[in-house]
Amino acid sequence: MDKKQLALKVYDTMIQALDQRNWNYEKDVEKNLVHFNVSGEDLPIKFIMWADEDRQLIRILSPLCFKFPEENRIEGAIAACHASYALSDGCFDYDLSEGSISFRLTNAFHESEIGVDLIQYMISCTCVLVDEYNDRFLMLAKGMIDLQTFLSKE
Repeated sequence: MDKKQLALKVYDTMIQALDQRNWNYEKDVEKNLVHFNVSGEDLPIKFIMWADEDRQLIRILSPLCFKFPEENRIEGAIAACHASYALSDGCFDYDLSEGSISFRLTNAFHESEIGVDLIQYMISCTCVLVDEYNDRFLMLAKGMIDLQTFLSKE
């Protein structure tokens, strides 16, 4: 099976996983991509999930719905590094120049058979981790907690 066929097969598996959950989503078939949102405990969780044909990766990106103001960006970078270090799967990506933060989770599918259970795990893992950290990142960004308080909650 060539790269394109395998990516399409993985994309179909992603759609099956979302359909099993009865979730609403927007498809971009040309890019093997879906967009959807989930309600977290406190903040919405945005998902961009795609089958990356070139890299042969399932990729999930969950951008948080706020940015760190310029005066808090260094603290945001330290917090993102600290939070990522504690994770066994995925990481928080931080753009220092913009103050934006996203959660990223990937899984390779090169020469692999990908099942719905893996996609379900990736979605669930993203939901749990983003929901666990997004409110703390937001409080840090707004100055409601300081960096030491953020770090002490690990």
